[in-house]
Amino acid sequence: MQRPSYGQSPPLHHPVPQHVSTVPQLRSPPPPTSQPHSQGYDGSPYQQQQPRVASGGGNMFGQYGNMINDPAAQLASQFGQTAFKQGQEYLEQNVSRFISVSSLKHYFNVTNFYVINKLYLVLFPWRHKPWSRKQAVGPNGQEGWYLPPRDDINSPDMYIPVMSFVTYIFLQTLIAGLRGNFQPELFGYIATTALVVVIVEILGLKLGCYLLSISNESQLLDLVAYSGYKFVGVIVTISVAEIANAGKGTGGWIGWTVFFYTFLANSLFLMRSLKYVLLPENNSDNRAPMQTMQTESRAKRNQRTQFLFFYSYVVQLFFMWILSRP
Repeated sequence: MQRPSYGQSPPLHHPVPQHVSTVPQLRSPPPPTSQPHSQGYDGSPYQQQQPRVASGGGNMFGQYGNMINDPAAQLASQFGQTAFKQGQEYLEQNVSRFISVSSLKHYFNVTNFYVINKLYLVLFPWRHKPWSRKQAVGPNGQEGWYLPPRDDINSPDMYIPVMSFVTYIFLQTLIAGLRGNFQPELFGYIATTALVVVIVEILGLKLGCYLLSISNESQLLDLVAYSGYKFVGVIVTISVAEIANAGKGTGGWIGWTVFFYTFLANSLFLMRSLKYVLLPENNSDNRAPMQTMQTESRAKRNQRTQFLFFYSYVVQLFFMWILSRP
């Protein structure tokens, strides 16, 4: 059977691109050629640009580094250094009028052994002896100056009072936070109250010493140091009462018992320690009659003893009660 013949199909034509695009051929970089060292070639196929060096002598910070060499900047730096030195000298001169820096360093010359024993002495002073301070022996065999706290347990220091003062502030704010009454203003309020207590106490002591004609070279710093030991007893009272009373404050028989114990311990500690400050030896005029000298010396000593008792017990009771309140 013969197939029917159809017309022949036209030939196929492939599309011809109108715009010819050439794809760049990627080739590996040429091998490095030996070049002089002055060109700075380090094996990279690309030419490196040498960093521009400032005309000011090779400054690595560029144009910003020129400020160092700027005359105005140098003048400002010299002016700042001069002002700082003058301010430091002015501060040292004015502070030295009231407090000797070398004397103040004496009160911070402590050790861990001294701090532990001193805290034990402040809280348990009942059987401690002797209470007299030790003095260094001079080159002539005579007693000269008092030994620092690290060498004498009876010497007053500033380390324990300052740390107790700061600890008292944080302890009171911590307790307030545990009760849900914390506010940032509490730091300033508690610190101001404690500072006012210390200042009023020091002013009262200085007034009593002035009226009773009591003088001592290191009297002010010694009084400041001894006035700060009460914070040790206050911290113990607040801590024990807060734990024993389940967060109800220093009320209750446990809180009052701890308070009166720390108060009596601090009072006895001050009575024994302040003898050499408030009851110094009275060197009267040798030209006066012996009987008159003894009478005046006995009367002044009685007045000073009464003043020491009033300060150690009555004043401390009032101030420790204020500081122990929640």
